[in-house]
Amino acid sequence: MITLGPISCVTIAVAQVQPLIDAYTLHLGYGLVDTGRISAQEAALWDRPLLAGWRFALMLPGGEGHTYIRFVESKPDPNYVAFRHFGWNAAELMVQDVDKVAEQLADSPFKIIGPPADLSFSDKIRAMQVLGPAKESLYLTHFKERLPEFDTPEPKHFIDRTFITIVGGKTCESINAFYSKHFGVAKADAVPGVISVISAAHGLPHDTHHKLAAMTLAGQSFIEADEMPKGTLPRESQTELPTAIAMISFGVEKLPDSIDSWLAPAQTLAAPPYHGRRARVCVGAAGEWLELIER
Repeated sequence: MITLGPISCVTIAVAQVQPLIDAYTLHLGYGLVDTGRISAQEAALWDRPLLAGWRFALMLPGGEGHTYIRFVESKPDPNYVAFRHFGWNAAELMVQDVDKVAEQLADSPFKIIGPPADLSFSDKIRAMQVLGPAKESLYLTHFKERLPEFDTPEPKHFIDRTFITIVGGKTCESINAFYSKHFGVAKADAVPGVISVISAAHGLPHDTHHKLAAMTLAGQSFIEADEMPKGTLPRESQTELPTAIAMISFGVEKLPDSIDSWLAPAQTLAAPPYHGRRARVCVGAAGEWLELIER
């Protein structure tokens, strides 16, 4: 059985790297751990050869850990609107105190699009949503107490690592089926929940319920599948990375043989987040890019 997880890297497509480095350093407490130019080999891995030579940066919460945020320069789609497109909707970061985070981000490049609130299905979880400088959506989540149904990490830093990635698709069932078939991820029941940022993006009432399903991965990581409203658009990407959150990297025991949506052949790369391991990129049920890195 191929085991998916943990989340190892969130890749965000940006027009310029430096403003993102500054924003994540000053306002989220992330530390820069590597920067440079995309190699031809890495661009080949993504089947985007024109990106070779463009700048990248790797950051970690407090400059330590194993779950990176990576910025890669790529021309953004000017028509992209957060939560109006299929694919990776958001990265969810564990935080120590979401209300204090909101105060910290009040005058920052991170626009608060959802103020701190208890989740509709649990008053033990409190979260807020922001839109970053590259139109990337971040959920910042505080667990008031540990819940037995969720194996979640303890936040060592005030704003810590990504532990959930959110993908928006046509149905929860289609997303469930993809991850179950190729990675043996246990299917998760779809439940109704208020997702105010999706409702706002589609002009729906604030209290509209949307189907969502939380799939459990290895390494205290999860994928949330959101069923998107009618009118949601594909995220087009022919020569560039998908706009905003372009790709999520996951650890795997081995690259699966069952997937037929690979972008390009596997590559072995020395630099982080690969650390000398083989990697390959495939496309999921909602058009989301997954970078799979063998452990």
